[in-house]
Amino acid sequence: MKKLAILALALLFVLAGCQGRSMNDIIEHEPSICGIVQDVREHSILIYIETDGYPNGANCVVSLDVENPDSYTDVSVGDEVVVYYNGDIAESDPLQISTVYAITLKTPANRETE
Repeated sequence: MKKLAILALALLFVLAGCQGRSMNDIIEHEPSICGIVQDVREHSILIYIETDGYPNGANCVVSLDVENPDSYTDVSVGDEVVVYYNGDIAESDPLQISTVYAITLKTPANRETE
């Protein structure tokens, strides 16, 4: 009976963790990368990043399947965004980030019309 109670308590903690984390928690505890949106696709965006290890910058495909529902996913070409992710970047061409916790807008694109 004691083992069943411990199992039920563990399951409760797992289910409570599935409710999602706050944006502040994600920003404080997860790695991030900043980039300029080059292309907006149905389920992903292509960003251009300038970071150590990539001397000429690099393109990176970022999934729009984001954990936090308050994320900025209505992106436009030219927006500068910050992507909070699990720390794994697939070393493909272009780079790829599949596990995305949140996306925030750093600088909006210049949307002025001439």
